[in-house]
Amino acid sequence: MPTRTYIAKKEKAASCHKASKERLSLLLGANAAGDFKLKPLVCLAENPRAIKGIWNGLLPVIWKSNKKALVTLSVFEDWFTNHFVPEVKDYCASRGLPFKVLLVLDSAPCHPANLNDFHPNVKVVYLPPSTTSLLQPMGQGVIASFKAYYLRRTFTMAFRATEKDKELTLNDFWKSYNVLAAVKNISDSWDEVKQTNLNAVWKKLCPQFVNDFHGFEDSVEVVIKNVVELSKQLDLEVEAEDVIELLASHGEELSAEDLTQLKQQFIEEEDTPTPEPRRFTSKELAGAFAMIEDVNNADYTFKCMV
Repeated sequence: MPTRTYIAKKEKAASCHKASKERLSLLLGANAAGDFKLKPLVCLAENPRAIKGIWNGLLPVIWKSNKKALVTLSVFEDWFTNHFVPEVKDYCASRGLPFKVLLVLDSAPCHPANLNDFHPNVKVVYLPPSTTSLLQPMGQGVIASFKAYYLRRTFTMAFRATEKDKELTLNDFWKSYNVLAAVKNISDSWDEVKQTNLNAVWKKLCPQFVNDFHGFEDSVEVVIKNVVELSKQLDLEVEAEDVIELLASHGEELSAEDLTQLKQQFIEEEDTPTPEPRRFTSKELAGAFAMIEDVNNADYTFKCMV
């Protein structure tokens, strides 16, 4: 909830209620055409009460866990081998495409340096750290849209619940909002992201892949306006600036303590050191993407994923 709302202030003061402090990590990905989305990867504490008795395979996301709810090397390797490769292979088969893929990643510490050795049909390119924010397709509007859709869905749920049960307070709703509801909202919000938007965000990195684009459908500004309107129906004093602040807070950097613990997890996971991921220069990146310029070449077609 936005920090100016009564529920957020009460939550901050009540040590017994820590729902808003629960952390989860989320990995999203899609191909350059925008017609294939990877199933979201969610990392949180193992089997919270809300999903006890529910087989993870029935969840609309890939569920992984560790103490700090972070994507670690082992989590990423498992995701790559047991989820990414099979999902993309099935997609290529369904489209009659050769199974040859270029996976574009940022230079996060959870991304193994030797991913290029994991599968002969998947080539991995790591974006240089200094250019990730400028070039990473997911960072060009997809993640911002997803977070806005998620927030709108949460406020819509709150409004409908309190309208249906007049005795239910917003604070009661928020206390009942659990991990299972969050997972469902994550899946539905990811479904909301349009194919045209997923394709358009490749404009800076590979403009030749982008079809005619006239702006994001259902822009973040429109969604923020929707959230403000829903807030007023919930008798909350919320302005657009409050919603923007809340959305920004979901992308805050990890604290020094979090980073220290994450680093320790990486050390514990690895018996032997691995080399640093190769940092590609702009020239090398151009060469890598040259391999997929001729998308009509049936002998060597890549489906670009990020």
